[in-house]
Parts: sequence; C-alpha cells; structure tokens
Amino acid sequence: MTVKERVSTLKNLMKEKHIDAYIVPSFDAHQSEYVADHWRSREWISGFTGSAGTAVITNEKNGLWTDGRYYIQAAKQLEGSGIDLFKMGQIGVPKVMKWLYDTLDEGSVVGFDGKVISVSYFRSMEKEFAKKNITLNCENDLIGQLWNDRPEIPKNTIISHAIKYAGKSRVDKINKVREHMDKISADVFLLSSLDDIAWLFNIRGNDVKCNPVVTSYALVSKDKAYLFLDKDKVSKEIEEELNKDNVEVFEYNEIEKYVKNIQEKDTVVLDPNKVNSWIFTSIPKECKIVEEDNTTTYMKAIKSEEEIKNLKNCHVRDGVAMAKFIKWLKSSVGKEDITEISASDKAESFRKEQENFTQISFDSIAGHKEHAAMMHYKATPEVTYKLENKGFLLLDSGAQYLDGTTDITRTVVLGELTEEEKRDYTLVLKSNCALSRAKFLYGSTGTHLDAIAREPLWQYGIDYKCGTGHGVGYFLNVHEGPHRISPAFNHVRLEEGMIITNEPGVYKEGKHGIRTENELLVVKDQNTEFGQFMKFEEVTYCPIDLDGIVIEMLNEEEKNWLNNYHKMVYKKLSPYLSNEENKWLAHETREI
Repeated sequence: MTVKERVSTLKNLMKEKHIDAYIVPSFDAHQSEYVADHWRSREWISGFTGSAGTAVITNEKNGLWTDGRYYIQAAKQLEGSGIDLFKMGQIGVPKVMKWLYDTLDEGSVVGFDGKVISVSYFRSMEKEFAKKNITLNCENDLIGQLWNDRPEIPKNTIISHAIKYAGKSRVDKINKVREHMDKISADVFLLSSLDDIAWLFNIRGNDVKCNPVVTSYALVSKDKAYLFLDKDKVSKEIEEELNKDNVEVFEYNEIEKYVKNIQEKDTVVLDPNKVNSWIFTSIPKECKIVEEDNTTTYMKAIKSEEEIKNLKNCHVRDGVAMAKFIKWLKSSVGKEDITEISASDKAESFRKEQENFTQISFDSIAGHKEHAAMMHYKATPEVTYKLENKGFLLLDSGAQYLDGTTDITRTVVLGELTEEEKRDYTLVLKSNCALSRAKFLYGSTGTHLDAIAREPLWQYGIDYKCGTGHGVGYFLNVHEGPHRISPAFNHVRLEEGMIITNEPGVYKEGKHGIRTENELLVVKDQNTEFGQFMKFEEVTYCPIDLDGIVIEMLNEEEKNWLNNYHKMVYKKLSPYLSNEENKWLAHETREI
C-alpha cells in the first residue's frame, strides 16, 4: 500500500474503535531512539524514515512532527502523502498535544499503543486533555493490526562483554545499584532502557541495527537480579555465567507477571521517561513508587579509568581507518568513479580492518554538495551523487568496537571551493575550536556551554537547528544521555569522565553542508579559591582538512589549538601507518 492508502485504512479502523486521533511515535517498548524494524510503526504509516518524529492521524487532518535535523528530508518524503510537516522548535509551530487539543472536539478519544508511550508522556496528555474532556485509549496497537508483513522482534544471540573491556563486573555494577536503592529506601528497581540493561549486566546483542543492545527488561531486588529476554538468545554458557552472578533469566513476556507479583509493601524505583505506560499499570497500586532518572544512566555516563584507557586506544584505530580513507578519497576523486555510497562503503572497509571492530555505530551520512545540507541524509542508489573535483564531501560516521564506540565527522575538500564555502568551513572550525578550548566551573551543564560553540557563527547571522553535542556510549548507543550540549535546558552537570561530542555545523539548503565533529572527554583543570574548573580533552584523532581554511579568519589562539591538535594526531596515528601514509599525514597535519 502507498502511505495514503495506509492512512486511509488506519482511519477506517479508528472509526471502528471509536478513536478520533491516533498517535504513532518513533519509540519501541523501551523508549529507544533507534529501534528494531518491528517497531518502525511511524515510518510505516508516514513514509518518513528519520530516527525522530511523531505521526498523528485524525479523521480530518494528519501531521508529522520532527526536529531540525530532518526538516529537508521530511518535507521530501511527505510529499503527496496527505500528512503535513510540523517543524519542531520553530516559532509558531504547535507541539503535538497543543495541536491535538486545538483540533479535536470536546469528548474526543485519543488512541495509541501503551507499550510505546512513556509514563511521563501519558501523564502530560492526561493533564492537557482533561480541560476538554478528551480521553485516552492505550489498549490498541492499530498499526500492528494493519501491518501484515511486520517483522518479528529480533532473536539475535547475545554475547558477554568481557571484563577486560567492560572494566567492572556485573556484580560490582549491580551492587552499586543496590547501594543507591538503599539510600532512597527502594526494594525493587524496574529497568526498561536497553542500553542501561546491556551496561549493567555486561551483555551485548544485535537487536537494533548499529546499537549492540538486547531487547529486554530487568528487575533488581535487594538480593536478586532478574533479566527478561527471549531465552533462545542466551547460550547455556552465558546463562550459567549470569546464574553464577545471582542473575536469573526469564522469557521477555514474563515481565508483566513478575511486575504484577511485586509485593504490595515494596517500594519500586523507576524512570517515568523510560518505562512505558503498559508496564507501569502492571505495578500493584499499593506499592510506593519513587520516580527518578535511572541511576544506571548516570553510572555508565561517567566512564571508568579502564573504559577511558580502552576508549582512547579504540579511537586511535578509528583514526587510522579515517586517515587511510581521507588519503584514498583525496587522491582518487576525479580519477575513478566515486559516489556518496561507495565513499561511505570505503570508509567502512578501512574500519573493518581494525582490531575489535564489530559493526558501524550508525548509518553513515555521506553528503556531497547540497545533499550535505540535510543533517541526517542517507544516500540511496536512486539519488546518490557522483563526487566531483569541487566542493566538499561531508562524512559523519563511526564504529562499534569491543572497547568503545566512535562518532566523527570530517568535511573533506574535494577541489575548488567558493568564497562562501571557505568562509563557512572556517566558521565551523572556529566554532569547534571555541568549545574544545572552553574552560568552565564545575557545576556547569551543556546548556551553559552551547552558546560558546555558536558564537562564531552567530557573528555572521548563521545558526544550526540541532544540539551541539551528545554523550556517546561505550560499545553501546552512539547517542547517550543524560548529558548533552544544547540550547534546550539540561540539568545534568558535566562530570569528570563523561564523553561528549563537539559538532557545530553550517547547513544551507540547496548549497552545502559542513560539520566538524570530535569526541571530547571531560577532565579536571585547576582548582582555585573560586572552585574546581573543568576542561575538555580531545579523544578523536583525525586530521581536519586544512585546504578549506581561510587562515586570516583565525586568531592566534585558534591557530595554536589547531597546530597542537594536529601534532597530537600525527603522534597518535603515525606508528600504525606506512611510510607513504605518514608522508601524507605529515602534510595534512602541517603547522599553519
């Protein structure tokens, strides 16, 4: 069926169920950002393939809400679908709940699948819609009833993440969770988010493309831990290993029964932003519930000494792969046919040669000319460009290694540039440099630092409609909370040991896109009478293309930062490259 036909069929089913509006978010049953094919319901009903967005279908109108990363892509994919695009964050654009409130008649019914709506969002809707006597129906997965060839929930086998990589045992991690439970007088910790579960139990899987997580739930009590997943995924050896560490393994769907059987006198701690409304309603009403961000989310965000050491080694190997790729690209473009797809594949092939590589960490973004203006552009055989000896190739890519996760963007100069392209490229470098060089008082959050990166661009009336940086997992999700660098308010302090990306950019529709991205490690700086100051350490090791820079636009501090960064890159990568490659690297990291 076409998108129009799917929407029409959904509307007919809604009438049968007496539902006036149906919400289809991007999430799975675990509120994941990236989901297995089984949960791509929003993509199925709308045709929009981006990772973030919410579709709403009503009897009269239809809408798709997404953020600034996807404005251009969504506009193209929604053409002719009968679904209107709502650009989140833009002035005058209503949020989903506000739009529904204004659109629906009093006494209407809003439906959705309760397994993919969080407790927090459910409550927000209840509060908003009560003023108009709009009720909620969370009992029906209407998309599931219509999607005849819907993929099954993945059944991929899991692996145990070895202690030499993980740094700490699952027993140590679970005991740390119990210490927190004791502090807040909790008896049971209900955990739903897949990356938290993978980290806590030192397991990894392949249930979500590019994200080594396992579709699962978990419960931690004062003396036992319970893991709920498809037991066919678990080898006898791994189950024995888990049992030895006092972890019992049950079938995925048994979570509901075990939650319902929590003792009425118990106190349950959970994250209402991560637990879905379906499982929440299974908790006995007599239980006391403590709601907070998952303590595991904070624990895994602060990398241990072992993780940091491993991560730096992993980034060296990733930098070697990227250096080989950039050398190949700059020497081959114009001499052989290279497309956005083949360029991306070549970068992946160099990564596959590296020790501990398992898979890429997200679908690579390889954009030439105006394609790069779409922040999350994905080339297809139908629309891919052949690279020319002019302009840029923006490559945002990364990999999953047993000892870390990488995320890097380089905008490579392919040939002749316009003055505007050179200026914008240099402004992005200045923005990246400004954040990398930032010194800040302990207690600062990413919200406090975001403007530092944007200021060089703001001076020219330029901005980018996304955040500046996100946390990165450790052989886990490439996007990791709870910290981030963004204009949107974030209450999480930047702590020593956190990893965060630094990725300002310029995106001009119909022209070009430019981004330079490094991962940064939060470290301590000086301690004075005014408090503890913090700074960043670069852990991404890859040359930044000097051919696009207008050197006169850089001040001395910026030149010194770039020169010092390139000295470090050469020192880190040169032992692993050939003489010919080192000669090239020396030129790419030359002092300016």
